[in-house]
Amino acid sequence: MSALALAWEQFRFERKLFWRNPSAAFFNFLLPLLLLVLIATAFASDDEELEVLIPGVAGMGVLATTFTALAFNLTLLRDEGVLKRVRGTPMPAGAYLAGFIGSAALNAFVQVALVVAIGNLAYGVEWPREPLLLVLFTGLGVVCFAALGVAFSHAIPNEDAAPAYTNAVFLPVIFISGVFYSADDLPRALEVVAEALPLKHLIDGLSEAIVGGSGSAVGAAAVVGAWAIAGLFLAVRYFRWE
Repeated sequence: MSALALAWEQFRFERKLFWRNPSAAFFNFLLPLLLLVLIATAFASDDEELEVLIPGVAGMGVLATTFTALAFNLTLLRDEGVLKRVRGTPMPAGAYLAGFIGSAALNAFVQVALVVAIGNLAYGVEWPREPLLLVLFTGLGVVCFAALGVAFSHAIPNEDAAPAYTNAVFLPVIFISGVFYSADDLPRALEVVAEALPLKHLIDGLSEAIVGGSGSAVGAAAVVGAWAIAGLFLAVRYFRWE
């Protein structure tokens, strides 16, 4: 079989593994949607709040399905010796990783689509004003956070530490990056930190695509792209199979 065919088979296999693990599917895929419904129903009382919440939760979904999922799963697979055994098979490393990461990427795109659909159908937020920009920013976010997730897995010592390490990054980042409220309302010190991180800029780009008016797409793409390049370098440079 060609490398492309092997990557496709690995992708299909990863999809089956994902849906056969209900807890992983819930925390990495359904939890952001549940938070969207709960917060929008309980606290988002006007269109302005919803126009902040929808792009924010979409950005959080990209982070959860790529960075968090890949960092956790790669640590688990490495610690249990699965990656070492895969490396010893005839399957090309690129085909395996393409199928593995491709499954996470699909989750991210589906996540964003569901957030946008729920926002429109349940809460009356308009359909994205710039659909192509939405796809482009989602793709850029996937590349950025997937690369950072692979890179961050190198820093996690073992599978027992993986939940603590990933949550130690995930939770603070979503709370200071404008997922549930505008990052402009943060104290100046936290706002500076948020400006340095990629999630805030991904949310800005998604906001421009969905509701428009921010005018920050180019600058946001530059910051997310810079983080993506750094993540790709670290992911490739320090990747290990065991």
